[in-house]
Amino acid sequence: MHRIDASQPSPTLREPRLLNRKPPTPADLTATGSPDASMSYPVTLVPSGWQFDAPADTPILLAALAAGIKLPSLCRNGTCRACLCQARTGGAPAPVAYRIEWPGLSREEKAQGWLLPCCAYARGELVIDAFDAARVAL
Repeated sequence: MHRIDASQPSPTLREPRLLNRKPPTPADLTATGSPDASMSYPVTLVPSGWQFDAPADTPILLAALAAGIKLPSLCRNGTCRACLCQARTGGAPAPVAYRIEWPGLSREEKAQGWLLPCCAYARGELVIDAFDAARVAL
């Protein structure tokens, strides 16, 4: 078992690249493609055929829930992969964005259309394989 000495800063925190990191400015977010919050994109779930609109500023999981559709989820932060699903993109990346680089998906998985609806934001029309989707009462 490893002991942690809380009186000493973590070696990771001493790395200059982390110490010099600044929070993004509104200009940075616009430059990286942050959409207008009033935009929304159609999402279709397969095989049910259920559809809902996902606002650009709302994770797909929450947009589905607001439409009365429950998708599998546990952590809601992109690490457990309980919500993992694949967009039908013909092997291309799904039209989604993440606010930070999530550890739950590899670059290869993203390139194949896999996504984490709990922390993915729609950036275009989506067709998602969601075999465990269920209707919920609103």
